[in-house]
Amino acid sequence: MRYDLVIFDNDGVLVDSEPISNTILAAYLTELGHPTSYEDSLRDYMGAAVHRVHDLVLERTGKRLPGDFDDTLHARVFATFERELEAVRGVVDVLGKLKAEGVTYCVASSGSHERIRVGHRKTGLDTWFRDETIFSAQDVGRGKPAPDLFLYAAERMGVPPERCAVVEDSPLGVAAARAAGMDVYGFTAMTSEAELDGAQGYFDDMALLLGLLERPHL
Repeated sequence: MRYDLVIFDNDGVLVDSEPISNTILAAYLTELGHPTSYEDSLRDYMGAAVHRVHDLVLERTGKRLPGDFDDTLHARVFATFERELEAVRGVVDVLGKLKAEGVTYCVASSGSHERIRVGHRKTGLDTWFRDETIFSAQDVGRGKPAPDLFLYAAERMGVPPERCAVVEDSPLGVAAARAAGMDVYGFTAMTSEAELDGAQGYFDDMALLLGLLERPHL
């Protein structure tokens, strides 16, 4: 494999959390007087840290969200995770093959450390990721689309950006990886190739990922 490190996004790539979290976010914003559809939430917030929700609502309405917004949102999301969350189909096989081949991997997510760990415990992915291979937007000053998180993860893992491959499913994540000088592969299970423009390759089934990572650049 031509990469020394594979960096996975978490939500939508490792755990099938985007439908859950965006349904809850849209309903909660609507409840607070900011009408938001599921499609609106995917378009505006998929792949972003929660501060983006605050920023866009303030920018669009001139109103701030309640002080307990984050805690309430997370409580609702985590409660649903415990009932419904599953790992993305095929991702355990990918992790197993990377491990067998001696390829280092980690996760770099816009979600909080707590969100990542809750999801991994529920889906069994906690057996695949050690604490030192989990990176969150909480660890850096700016989340995606800024490159900070991916650069921080690469630095901590001891791999130069040009030797890293990022696996992403959101436009913000693709932009962040490109800004970090890393190759990025777009997972199109929920997002179109057009929305993930700029990726080195696209796949809609995890079984196809390793082939992309091993394919020489044209």
